Amino acid sequence: MSEKTSEEMRLGVRAGDDTHPSERETRAAGRDREAAEAAGGNPDGVDMAKSQWPESAAATGFVEKIRATLEMIKFQHTIFALPFALLGAVVAAGGWPEAGQLFWILSACVCARSAAMSFNRLHDEEFDRQNPRTEGWALPAGLLTRKFVWLFLVTMIALFVASAAMLNKLALVLSPIALAVLLGYSLTKRFTSGAHFVLGLALGIAPVGAWVAVRGELNWTPVVLGVGVMLWTAGFDMIYSLQDIDIDRKLGLHSMPSRLGRSRALAISALCHSLSIAAFGAMLLLTDLSTYYFIALVACAWLLVYEQSLVKPNDISKLPMAFFTLNGWVSVLIFAGGLVDILKAR
Repeated sequence: MSEKTSEEMRLGVRAGDDTHPSERETRAAGRDREAAEAAGGNPDGVDMAKSQWPESAAATGFVEKIRATLEMIKFQHTIFALPFALLGAVVAAGGWPEAGQLFWILSACVCARSAAMSFNRLHDEEFDRQNPRTEGWALPAGLLTRKFVWLFLVTMIALFVASAAMLNKLALVLSPIALAVLLGYSLTKRFTSGAHFVLGLALGIAPVGAWVAVRGELNWTPVVLGVGVMLWTAGFDMIYSLQDIDIDRKLGLHSMPSRLGRSRALAISALCHSLSIAAFGAMLLLTDLSTYYFIALVACAWLLVYEQSLVKPNDISKLPMAFFTLNGWVSVLIFAGGLVDILKAR
């Protein structure tokens, strides 16, 4: 591996390393174990045919399982789609939805996302185990068992369908389609570099589903908002994928950066973000959104420009801020601006 490639891998790992300290310790233990085995030793007498991770790695207590599960599904990333789902619900209701509707919308969003992330972790475990950035995640590190994650997945799917049923008939009828998109995303990286847009679609259906939950019908207004979310998500996912460009090529996985290179992928990401702002702006023509939403939209446009400026083809050291912090503010600001406008219009 060239010196430049090694440096890029080092930056990529550091930029994407949001793992818990205990997971990093487990990762280090696994590497020490491999080194010992390569030298012909077995440092702790563990039967490696049965367990390739230290026994202490397993999350045995209830609190430890909860923490490992939340880390597995990256619960903090709920900040990306949930505000848009709430915006779709608020616009559909012309204010806050009824308490019961709001509860079941939140339940459906959390359960759907948890199911999608669990399936992704199960389906991609073999790849996560080979990626230095992800080898410390719950399944590769042995913090959770596949049996536990499968049980969690089935539970989340059941709760999602139940939540949809509690909302209205159309929400229930559309729930299998939503699940197909959410779970199907995990398959796409194996055969298309357009996987970013499928992930975007998975997040983009959140405001559409919330609209259906409130009104029991579908029209173009939430679809336009969903398209904006899809393009915005695809744009930041291309940036996120920069840190895995080398391992994706090695494992035969597809992404815009691995197919087109860093510079072209960043250009497409910028185009997606520009089009997402246009889609979000179209909501001003379709709804009662006005001044505060427009101010929030201008602020978000600036944030996305700033995000693009932080990441360079030869420097992704600021990727954590570009990916999580700025995009978290985008979703929150757009929701906040829309909420104020809707409440003022009542």
